Amino acid sequence: MANTTVQAVHDNIQQRQSVGLLVEPAPTAQQLDLAFAAALTAPDHHRLKPTRFVVVETNQRIAFGELVANSMQQDFPEIDPVQIERIKNHPMRAPLLVLALTHLVEHPKVPEFEQILSSGAAVQNLLLSLESQGFASMWRTGAIVESVSLKKALGLQAHDLISGVIYVGTAAKALAPRAELTVSNYVSYWSAP
Repeated sequence: MANTTVQAVHDNIQQRQSVGLLVEPAPTAQQLDLAFAAALTAPDHHRLKPTRFVVVETNQRIAFGELVANSMQQDFPEIDPVQIERIKNHPMRAPLLVLALTHLVEHPKVPEFEQILSSGAAVQNLLLSLESQGFASMWRTGAIVESVSLKKALGLQAHDLISGVIYVGTAAKALAPRAELTVSNYVSYWSAP
């Protein structure tokens, strides 16, 4: 791989940040397919492919917000109505949403935690592909990912996971560069005693 390509890959990784204020344009279907293809190359023991994605397009955000709000009311009847109204409007934070789902499979050689890690790696690949195409994103979780009613509405079993809601669009404003980290603060080299 040429040095310029290596540098471009590393620049893309280091520039990616979570962006809370997202506007149009959102990726096209072709751009999304490119990102999903990258996501599906994530490490995956025994190729179980535990990750699934559901796209909530611009014109479906209001209906999805209502589904989420109704699901939260069913599962958490004590929740404050003001909070329910806020949840209903969450999909309007970005022009497009991608739900990351993890379908857990019982396998003698692949424990659930490996499948969850594989799904997380798939989401990271998705985020990096979107970044390389000029889009921004925010990967969120929160109480909605625990909603059994929402899982059921999405065709999941109770033990499956909603690994997050990924808000996708274009950054509304330029971001400050990410603070540089000192690698040696996070990495050590093991040696035999």
